[in-house]
Amino acid sequence: MTTHTLPDGRPIPLLTGAERPMLESWLDYHRATLEMKCRGLDDAQVRLASAEPSALTLLGLVQHLAEVERNWFQRVAGGLDVPPVFEEPTGYALDPRRGLDEAVAVWHREIARGRELCAGRSLDATGRITEGPMAGIEVGLRWVFIHLIEEYARHNGHADILRERIDGVTGT
Repeated sequence: MTTHTLPDGRPIPLLTGAERPMLESWLDYHRATLEMKCRGLDDAQVRLASAEPSALTLLGLVQHLAEVERNWFQRVAGGLDVPPVFEEPTGYALDPRRGLDEAVAVWHREIARGRELCAGRSLDATGRITEGPMAGIEVGLRWVFIHLIEEYARHNGHADILRERIDGVTGT
C-alpha cells in the first residue's frame, strides 16, 4: 500500500479500498492532526486554556487521548485490566512536572500497544465496555475504530480553537 501525504506531513487517509485499512488510515490521519496542532509549541503554550471557564488545553487533550487509546483498545477490545496512564482517568489533569514531550511519548506508547493488541483481530471481534453508564455492553472492534475516529475528530476541533488562541495558526 502506497501512503501519500499532505504538504504538512500528515498521511492522506484512504478514500477507497478495504474497510480495515480505511479505518486505520482515518484514525492515523486524526492522530497526526492532533500532533500537528501541538507542533512547534513549548510547554507553557500547550498549557494555555481555551477560554474561561474551560480548563481545556492541548497538553490535556494529548493526555486524554492517551487514556482514550488505552481504554478502548486495551480495556475494552483487549479485555485487559490496566490502570489509568495519568493521575486520573480522563487524562485532563496537568502535572507541573510533565511536559509535552513526555505526554506525547506516553500517547505514542498507548497507540503502539493498541495496534499490537488489535493486529490480526477481526473487526467483528468483540469486547465489553468497562465503565460508565454503558458498562457491560458488548461492542465490536469495528465500532471501537469508528468511535475513536469520532473522538479524535471532535477533539481536533477543540485543538483547532486552542491553537488559534495560542498563536493564531488555523486550519486542519
